[in-house]
Amino acid sequence: MRRPGIGRVVTVVLLAVLGGLWVYPFLWLISASLKTSPDIFGSGLGLLPEEPVWENYSRAWTEVGFGSYFVNTLIITVGTVLLVVVRSALAGYVLGRYDFAGKKLLIGLFLVTFFLPEGYTIIPITQLTDQLRLLNTHAGVILGLGAGGQIASTLLYAGYFRRLPKELEETARLDGAGHFTVFFRVMLPLAWPITATVVILTYLFAWNVYLLPLVFTLSEPDLRTLAVGMTVFVGERGTDWAGMAAAAVISLIPVIAVFVALQRKFVDSIAGAVKQ
Repeated sequence: MRRPGIGRVVTVVLLAVLGGLWVYPFLWLISASLKTSPDIFGSGLGLLPEEPVWENYSRAWTEVGFGSYFVNTLIITVGTVLLVVVRSALAGYVLGRYDFAGKKLLIGLFLVTFFLPEGYTIIPITQLTDQLRLLNTHAGVILGLGAGGQIASTLLYAGYFRRLPKELEETARLDGAGHFTVFFRVMLPLAWPITATVVILTYLFAWNVYLLPLVFTLSEPDLRTLAVGMTVFVGERGTDWAGMAAAAVISLIPVIAVFVALQRKFVDSIAGAVKQ
């Protein structure tokens, strides 16, 4: 039996060390969520709590209100993902399949808005949402997060649709299909790898975004998201680090679940982009 070379052994050891360093913060967070606040800093880098304090989770979920924050975040995230996928796919389909006057100029304007920080747009977005009487509502937050440029998602769809053969559309139109039928029944299903990528990126963004939900829910604390709700643990007399750690673990579980479910398509889409 052939023995592995020294170079391979060294590579495996280095990768294992790097993997351990990458995973350690998450393991420390789980450990901190099962300790008291004094024990978190008193135990140093140790991961095993002397006596697990499961009450941190029940306290964060019920007493602090993270149960309602979780529902708010779920509603806002799902609504934002659906809005972004439909908008980005439609815009990407037009940019990728059709030529029209001012197309390059439009793409250039899109790219300019891509580099605008969120703080520069929060005031007009808030004013527009207030004029629509959607401020302090789930719909207002969803529109604020999903109705922007979404340049990266749009260009991903545009690049994918551009590579698809025209015969697919021509065959569907010969069968009597209209523009929307061709898009929703032929083109969009073929773009599933891109859709998975957009879903993951938008999900992570909407689940963790802080500034816009904070501004939109200032006068309605019951509409807070998980990211905004973390501020509840910071008080005038100190910070409840154990409760914050438990709340952070709760908020991370859905993110990990969605990424695990869609990571295969995400990797496939990235690999396809690299090959192109």
